[in-house]
Amino acid sequence: MNHTVHNNIVSFIWGIADDVLRDVYVRGKYRDVILPMTVIRRLDILLEPTKDKVLEMHKFLEENKIEAGIAQYRPITGYPFYNTSQFTLQRLYDTPSHIKANFTAYLNGFSENVQEIIRKFKFHNQLETLDDANRLYPLLEKFLSPRMNLGVHPVQDGRGHVLHEGLSNLGMGYVFEELIRRFNEENNEEAGEHFTPRDIIQVMVHLLFEPVAEQIESGTYLVYDGACGSGGMLTEAEKYFLALAEARGKRVSLELYGQEVNPETYAICTADMLIQGRNPENIAFGSTLRHDAFMRMLYDFMLSNPPYGKSWSVDKDYIYDGKKKEVIDHRFTVGLPRSSDGQLLFLVNMLKKMKETPRGSRIAHVHNGSAMFTGDAGQGESDIRKWVIENDWLEAIIGLPLNMFYNTGIATYIWVLSNRKPAHRRGKVQLIDARELYTKLRKNLGSKNCEFTADHIRLIMDTFLKFEESDISQIFNNEEFGYHKITVERPLRLKTHVTPERLAAFKVDNPADGALAEGLAALVGSEPQLDFNAVQQQFQKWLKAQGHKATAKQVQALWAVFTETDEAAEPVIQKKHKDGAIEYEPDSNLRDTENVPLTETIESYFAREVLPHVPDAWIDHSKTVRGYEISFTKYFYQYAPLRSLEEIVADIRALEAETDGILEQIVTI
Repeated sequence: MNHTVHNNIVSFIWGIADDVLRDVYVRGKYRDVILPMTVIRRLDILLEPTKDKVLEMHKFLEENKIEAGIAQYRPITGYPFYNTSQFTLQRLYDTPSHIKANFTAYLNGFSENVQEIIRKFKFHNQLETLDDANRLYPLLEKFLSPRMNLGVHPVQDGRGHVLHEGLSNLGMGYVFEELIRRFNEENNEEAGEHFTPRDIIQVMVHLLFEPVAEQIESGTYLVYDGACGSGGMLTEAEKYFLALAEARGKRVSLELYGQEVNPETYAICTADMLIQGRNPENIAFGSTLRHDAFMRMLYDFMLSNPPYGKSWSVDKDYIYDGKKKEVIDHRFTVGLPRSSDGQLLFLVNMLKKMKETPRGSRIAHVHNGSAMFTGDAGQGESDIRKWVIENDWLEAIIGLPLNMFYNTGIATYIWVLSNRKPAHRRGKVQLIDARELYTKLRKNLGSKNCEFTADHIRLIMDTFLKFEESDISQIFNNEEFGYHKITVERPLRLKTHVTPERLAAFKVDNPADGALAEGLAALVGSEPQLDFNAVQQQFQKWLKAQGHKATAKQVQALWAVFTETDEAAEPVIQKKHKDGAIEYEPDSNLRDTENVPLTETIESYFAREVLPHVPDAWIDHSKTVRGYEISFTKYFYQYAPLRSLEEIVADIRALEAETDGILEQIVTI
């Protein structure tokens, strides 16, 4: 799109907010009026040329008592929506009396699919406020200004000269996202509430489609975004895919599907789909995690930039039964991340929608860094990574520059996945470091201060397609990201020591068991005993001889007072086997864990790294779990040697020379 046209439209609409809504709304609430009015004006322009014919059809249908619907009006309007009121926005402006009532009638005249958009904007709530402040008419005047064209067709003068270019759906997406970005700044929206810049989307669609460009056949393909926002990713995906297909002489069509939880951006996306003549039911409203609107659907291509670093606790009761301690949504039985960050759940949802066909499915997904390493082995995040990598779905991860997004400057990454990896990629993952590939913007767009150029995108794609190691590309076997987390146990070593002080304290706290304590004292004396196993056997024989039937709880209370750990003591035996093998009681205070890379055996690692330091240690194999993490930064770390002492001294002397005499001047002054 022409960026000059884009900027002019955004500036003009932003000016409407300041000119008309000031002192009626706080700046953070301007969006409640401006965004729905922008959508309504765009729809109005599209319907305006066929207004009279629509009214004729409406009259005919009413007179003949025929139920009206899109089927009757679409051949007239050319779009899957209509308005049967007598008004257009221009006619509203031309009849200023009863403006509020007329405006309400105009809104109610839209087809149900548009009224649903208006309801999501809650625009009816704004009419009374605008009318009470006498701002409804000035608002109409501004949006009808000949200085701005929100329609898809160019505006020409009487001589056929173009005064204003038409605004494509892609261009309208730019306008909406820039307006929303500005409104987010006014509202101090949190970092996760952001839209995906078009340069990032371009990288994603290239990664999604270009590797399989030669496999494109004529036909219909399904594309899905589970956090679709205003639909920018879906629109860009279609544009690029159609271009690839056309260049190869293939006739294709794309069915676009999406789900969005924010009512405002859902309304914008749905309006965009209506203008494109698409089925608005392919865009669902609501939380993808709470309720999957397309549960039975499978898709050829999927891409998304879900919220990350954002809690999904409001959806948790729909996914996990806290009482039964079980996952109740079949999509997420593979593992649940901590409730403070649900980004990996969006990925799991997409992976569950892959097609098991010869061509399979491809996914491009944006994550922050925590998706690669948060969660220990056996925890939800690690289990999800384990599921992804062991199924060999992960093709590549591309590290992006900082400050690439509008409202956040954190590190972000694009994951590329497929359930039909080409042969040369099977069992491997490519990491591409694009963190230094960017051009600085002349003016920051919120937090975004840099962007990818076409050359950067080409370099990333060439690196991906070549699948070779370089300064910005490294290739790893899947196993290199995995490890076994082993639990290392050491024996409990107890000494028995019955002192007069302990004996007296025990009798006070356990008066009914004083005889047991006296018996133990008589057996072991007052000196420390380093073999607890022998003491225990002697005490059991004494109990039997005395006829005592002490409970396990009583005996345990006795040992709790009269024993303590001692490195010099004998290890406490838990069980002796018939073959002579002995199991020792583990000391929980000495318990430790080790992460053993999958690339080597547990036994060799244990013998090399553990036994030389603690020869009495053993592995509790029942607690061994397998985990995965990807330390992207570590793999591309470049060591920078420290400066020599001579260089540091030289710098200090240079600084001294530069500042020589300044102190004297200050004192003199």
